[in-house]
Amino acid sequence: MLPKVNQILYLQVNSIDPEEAMQEYKSRIADMTPNYISLEVPIHATTGKLKRLYAGDQINAYFMTEGGVKNYFNTVVLGFKEEVIRLILIKAPEEEQITKVQRRNFLRVPAELELAVKLNDQLMFTAFTDDVGGGGVSFLCDSRVPVKRGDMVGCWLLLPLRNGQIEHAGFKGEIVRIKTLENGKLIIMVQYTEIADSERQRIIRYCFERQLDVRKR
Repeated sequence: MLPKVNQILYLQVNSIDPEEAMQEYKSRIADMTPNYISLEVPIHATTGKLKRLYAGDQINAYFMTEGGVKNYFNTVVLGFKEEVIRLILIKAPEEEQITKVQRRNFLRVPAELELAVKLNDQLMFTAFTDDVGGGGVSFLCDSRVPVKRGDMVGCWLLLPLRNGQIEHAGFKGEIVRIKTLENGKLIIMVQYTEIADSERQRIIRYCFERQLDVRKR
């Protein structure tokens, strides 16, 4: 399903500034063609401040459909059109490029991925995940690491994709469960508390690819 005229698009702009990359904006679709979508100038989803975009800006976008489904796609600013108001032209997605995700049914897959974890200002370490998903991750760590339920962590996850590219996803999360294994190691289960939709989309895309790989075996 493609977005429609008058529908609201939610946008995040790819940026080397992590703070900016997490900001979410929204815009109304004014017109659509097979090649591009015309948008009104986006406003910040919380503050209502206008967002200036530039030709070539890489955008992570999603629109909502019935049942709370988020429909994600990546696009780019193509240019601008001056009408009664200024419109922004972004590249229209193909239907197969749209990833559909229902928040309450986040996919979770077993995966051994490298994860950098910051527990506090004094303690940072690397670990490997046990599973990953759109709502959280679990990872293995040594029992000497002083973690407890309710601790907040900042994480940076390495995502190897099927096309050979390596992507990263950063997030903050809360430790919601700790399980001790027979070998003495701990499995730490983390629920995302602060994650940009663009970062979540990368994780979800990895999960879909991983699920396809597992099914082929």
